[in-house]
Amino acid sequence: MEQHGIELRPATADDREAIREIARAAWHDTYDQLDPETIDETVDAWYDDETFREAIDEPGTAVIVAERDGELAGFTHGVVYEDEGDVLRMYVHPDHQREGIGTALHERLRSALEDFSMNRMRAIDFASNEGGRRFYEELGFEQTGTGGVEIGDERYDEVVYTLEL
Repeated sequence: MEQHGIELRPATADDREAIREIARAAWHDTYDQLDPETIDETVDAWYDDETFREAIDEPGTAVIVAERDGELAGFTHGVVYEDEGDVLRMYVHPDHQREGIGTALHERLRSALEDFSMNRMRAIDFASNEGGRRFYEELGFEQTGTGGVEIGDERYDEVVYTLEL
């Protein structure tokens, strides 16, 4: 499916390395409060071969990539549990942000997850990520909770955003 000069398609195992590099670039660009080595270790663990293969094969899961001019520019990963969909990952390479890719990925992910009888969609992001907050609010999400995540040896505040469908 092509939208805004972007081809959106389901991810394949061959996309893993490019997906990992997009995640790495986005994390280094967005989460400067994290140690660069911690970012690299976290991204490597989240996108190792086995974890990625399991993610793209898991029932109720959608992993979608955005391709522009033959190269991956972003991706998203979501899963439905009962009637609630979770946006597990949503990253656009910093060189391609503010081009509509994130919105196109969100729309495609939402459509794919609605096929699994999703009634509400949630996204969790660092509380410090103002760009993420604006992105989700512009899509109609509302802040509905807070939490925290441990990465490396540090704990970071998170915000839960919810979109009722």
